Amino acid sequence: MTALAVIVIFLAVMAAADFFKSLDPSFWRAWRTPLAAGLIAGALLWPLGAHPAAAGIVLSAAALYVRLMGRESESIDGMLLGGCTGAAAAAVLCWRVDAVAECIAAGAVAGYGITYAAFHVRERGKQIAIDVVTALAAVAAAYAPRALAAAGVAPHAADIAVAALMPVIVVVTVFRDWPEIRAELRHEASLGFLDDADVRRTAHPILRLGGGGWTDRHAHREFVRLANEIALRKRRQRFRSDDVARLYQLEIMKLRMQIQEMSRIDRDMRGESSTMPSSQ
Repeated sequence: MTALAVIVIFLAVMAAADFFKSLDPSFWRAWRTPLAAGLIAGALLWPLGAHPAAAGIVLSAAALYVRLMGRESESIDGMLLGGCTGAAAAAVLCWRVDAVAECIAAGAVAGYGITYAAFHVRERGKQIAIDVVTALAAVAAAYAPRALAAAGVAPHAADIAVAALMPVIVVVTVFRDWPEIRAELRHEASLGFLDDADVRRTAHPILRLGGGGWTDRHAHREFVRLANEIALRKRRQRFRSDDVARLYQLEIMKLRMQIQEMSRIDRDMRGESSTMPSSQ
């Protein structure tokens, strides 16, 4: 089945995009809840055959559940997980109807909007209002493939187009956030928590994938992940109340100590390597 093949390829590409963004090889732990919620959403939508209005509402509810049960994340992470929720729902429905584009689009919009409301809006009333608007936007997103079909676009072409768009957005977002993360890491370097030489190769979306001159490539990747987490948490801290912001500061301090220790260990290992006599 073409729809099922698109779903499998979509999940594989999204996994690669998730790793490119987070450098976290254990991303499947964060995916378990969205995928399970998507399977349940697909079962709930089965009697209606993934009607766009129902798909938008059900997948918005699933995104809200994922947000409440999952880890804290950025809006783009919510979109990524929401798209995977929609793909799981479409996998259930593909045995009855091709709803890949509708479910992925609705899930992605719902995941983005609900995550944005949860972590970028302080007032509870405004959060609820944004959640309602998000559900309406998810319904509109679910209707979009029908508009493409009315314009003469084949259903499978719409499925592929929507599935291909999601990972592209994730990658583009990584490059868009690069200057901001670099500025945060430069501030960390000015405070003495990070070496100046590590700033660019830690913030750059491509350079951070390499070894960065470290003796242990995997250790450098974990260092990059933690350093970028500091930058992201400093950004999230600005949208929190004073009490929550203080908790964020404690976590930032903990991460700072971790990267300092990792950097010290790497310097020691490089120093030992340089002083070892070469074999004859």
